[in-house]
Amino acid sequence: MVSLRDKKGFTIVELLIVIVVIGILATLVIVTFTGIQQKGRNSQRQTDINAIQSQAEAFFAQHGFYPTLADLQITTAPTFISTYMKGLPGEALKDPKGPTVTIGATTDGDQYSYVASGTACSNTTATTVTSGELQDNGCDAFTVSATLEGSTTPYTKQSN
Repeated sequence: MVSLRDKKGFTIVELLIVIVVIGILATLVIVTFTGIQQKGRNSQRQTDINAIQSQAEAFFAQHGFYPTLADLQITTAPTFISTYMKGLPGEALKDPKGPTVTIGATTDGDQYSYVASGTACSNTTATTVTSGELQDNGCDAFTVSATLEGSTTPYTKQSN
């Protein structure tokens, strides 16, 4: 006759301990992965804001004024961007978590903010072109920013 002590196998307590340990390890991996993704998106936001600032400064050096927000709207002004801001890829105007390429007057977590300012500057009016020449729009300063995940302080760059 075979006794219960001679049978091989795991007890329910042993199985539960293994399941709990696997659950704890899975939780640690998920939390770490989420943090890495957030840091990656924040790094992309900072790179994009720096690219926008660099291109706006290059535009200013060449033309003597900054582009308006309307000039940077890829949906309404793709020709302006491809002609005058050649070093600025459309993806630089898209927040990594945002669904579409948008840049607005305020940051809302899914878009960047670009605000040009000056005596005659209007962010809602695109810079006019007359006889192939850009007309001064009066914008002599700008601020571009993005809201970083896990922070309430936006990452901001301003004109020099």
